[in-house]
Amino acid sequence: MLNFVQIVAEGQEAMGSVTLSFDQRVKSRLKVELDNGEAAGLFLPRGCILKHGDRIVAESGEVVAVRAADETVSTVYVTDPVLMARACYHLGNRHVALQIDAGFVRYQHDHVLDEMVEGLGLSVICEQAPFEPEAGTYHGGGHSHSHHESDHEH
Repeated sequence: MLNFVQIVAEGQEAMGSVTLSFDQRVKSRLKVELDNGEAAGLFLPRGCILKHGDRIVAESGEVVAVRAADETVSTVYVTDPVLMARACYHLGNRHVALQIDAGFVRYQHDHVLDEMVEGLGLSVICEQAPFEPEAGTYHGGGHSHSHHESDHEH
C-alpha cells in the first residue's frame, strides 16, 4: 500500500490520481483508494487541506494528483454584489465553509441554510459539483453546528 506523506507543487508529473470529497481532503490520516483502484493511505502533516490540483508524494516517491470529487452542494448564482455580500454574511455568521467566486457562492448542501438564503430573496440550486471553500475557514475536528433558527443569535 502506498503511504502519501507530503504535498508538492502542482507542476510535478503524476503517475495517477485520487478523487476525494472536501471532507476527505481536510483529513491528514485517512485510508483512500486511488482512481485506479489501488489502496493507499494519507499520512500528511496535521492541518493540511488538499486542494484540487495538488500533488501528493508517497514515501516511495510516487506522485499522485488530487482531484476534488463532485458532491452535493448548494449553489447561489448572484450578480448583485450587495446580495452576494448579504448571503455570505449570513452564512459566515453560522460558521459555514464557503466557496466564493465571481457570480456564485457555494456551501455543502443543508436544507435549513437553503431556506435561510431563499429568505434573503435568492435562488438556491442543489447540484453535484466540486467544493473548494475559502482557505482559513474552520474545518473538521468536531466543530459542528446544527442549523436551527435558535443557533447563533448574535
